[in-house]
Amino acid sequence: MASVPSLASSVNQRVADALASALPEAGGADPLLRRSDRADFQANGILALAKKAKANPRELATTVVEGIPTGDLIKEIEVSGPGFLNITITDKAIIETLAARAGDDRLGVPLAEHPGTTVIDYAQPNVAKEMHVGHLRSAVIGAAMVEILEFTGENVVRRHHIGDWGTQFGMLIQYLMEHPHELDHKSDEEVSGEEAMSNLNRLYKASRALFDSDEEFKTRARARVVDLQAGEPETLALWQRFVDESKIYFYSVFNKLDMDIQDPDVVGESGYNDMLVETCKLLEDSGVAVRSNGALCVFFDDVKGPDGNPTPLIVQKSDGGFGYAATDLSAIRDRVGVLNATTLLYVVDARQSLHFKMVFETARRAGWLNEDTKAVQLAFGTVLGKDGKPFKTREGETVRLVDLLDEAVERATTVVREKDADRNLLTEEEIVENGLQVGIGAVKYADLSTSAARDYKFDLDQMVSLTGDTSVYLQYAYARIKSILRKAGDRSPVAHPELELAPAERALGLHLDHFGELVAEAAGEYAPHKVAAYLYQLSSLFTTFYTECPVVKPEPELVVGENRLFLSDLTARTLSKGMSLLGIRTPEKL
Repeated sequence: MASVPSLASSVNQRVADALASALPEAGGADPLLRRSDRADFQANGILALAKKAKANPRELATTVVEGIPTGDLIKEIEVSGPGFLNITITDKAIIETLAARAGDDRLGVPLAEHPGTTVIDYAQPNVAKEMHVGHLRSAVIGAAMVEILEFTGENVVRRHHIGDWGTQFGMLIQYLMEHPHELDHKSDEEVSGEEAMSNLNRLYKASRALFDSDEEFKTRARARVVDLQAGEPETLALWQRFVDESKIYFYSVFNKLDMDIQDPDVVGESGYNDMLVETCKLLEDSGVAVRSNGALCVFFDDVKGPDGNPTPLIVQKSDGGFGYAATDLSAIRDRVGVLNATTLLYVVDARQSLHFKMVFETARRAGWLNEDTKAVQLAFGTVLGKDGKPFKTREGETVRLVDLLDEAVERATTVVREKDADRNLLTEEEIVENGLQVGIGAVKYADLSTSAARDYKFDLDQMVSLTGDTSVYLQYAYARIKSILRKAGDRSPVAHPELELAPAERALGLHLDHFGELVAEAAGEYAPHKVAAYLYQLSSLFTTFYTECPVVKPEPELVVGENRLFLSDLTARTLSKGMSLLGIRTPEKL
């Protein structure tokens, strides 16, 4: 496995070296290299350095240029304006660098220099409740960040903080005690997610109706909460049945989403119960939290309620019960102390930002977060309907996630079938399989191609469209390249650094070389949408290249054809790798 320095980093090094010898006091200064439409790259850093050294920027730029060797990597450099450097690189350097990338399974993408351990908290459904459209983003964004971070060499620990504790379980457990067969399965065969959820739904509605109408049942249900919190064995055993039944359902939904969720990664609110008392004691003993009207609270100068008074984080209620804050703080202690996390990443709805800001600050004051360990909320916006309002059914209900995914797959399968009608390339089995990959890919890509913090409109017609910034467009680009490679017959993709490149070949080559830097940026900023934007641009550049540069017919000379097949092949591999980082599959034939 060989990491390949990008063309940008090699050029940057040459300019930095020349800059250091022309202006020794600027040693180690950043030349601020950027891609440019005037040349391949532009270095903009000289102006600021000249100002600092009280030198003439244009003269300094000219001296720097004189100190940069040209020929192998850099073809030409010109000084423009008040001291910008416009840099064009050689065709040979482009193809040689890409050939080095092609020789590596990781496409020459380097591993991070100082990887740490990131515990990522995502995909947090609630036990005994159906998953709806609001659960989509945490799962999809979180799964993409897991892939991106792992690809950079980070040690990633997945945590699904499911809602599996709380007062509502008193009602559910009490009802199951009095109606012991309500969660029984129809047969001994494997239970479907649908059956598990309809069992839970039925029981939830029935127990709720009884709770609201029968005072004696309400009293028994409240007493059952106390038993649950005290760990009474029979109560815990029934609670576990709810958790297990819910997991059958969760896993069926995650399976539809083509997401791999392992049992040990599911550590719900209940997983931290044994730590709650100690967490409160540590906070109170250290003075981080104080008693106020009997409740244990943490106060902040900058957090005030609508009435202008400070709004505290309540760690323990005055009746002795624990809220989310106690669980979240205990989870931080566990993730830092036991899992040795250097980063805690929470993929959670932006509406919970204030809660997490207070929790993180409390953990910092308690010393659980410090210079070596940081906590970050990757906050995401809301899924909207076509009308720009929060996505609901016609009846005003929240949309079931399963229905949404099924409809996406159905639409995508129709698109795949219609597209194949004239060509008959695919078997019925392949149409169904591709429909699945295209439909789920469409839903994920629509989510991931928008910056997480922004709301986005859920529009299936747009998502499964073959044109525009959609995953189907990228999947077709990949399948098309695979088809080109099959049609090439006995010709092989071979890099030819001696050839002169057409403008479309150069543009594609430079973009392919940028993949490693892009991945590092997406990982560092927790920005999967940057990967989506890169891949869309890659597909667009390939379309231009394919239009302007014949790859197979009319017969280009053998070496030109081989070199273009090489560029096509590397594009396909980069597309496939990039899509897999987003959790999206790339069918070989479409």
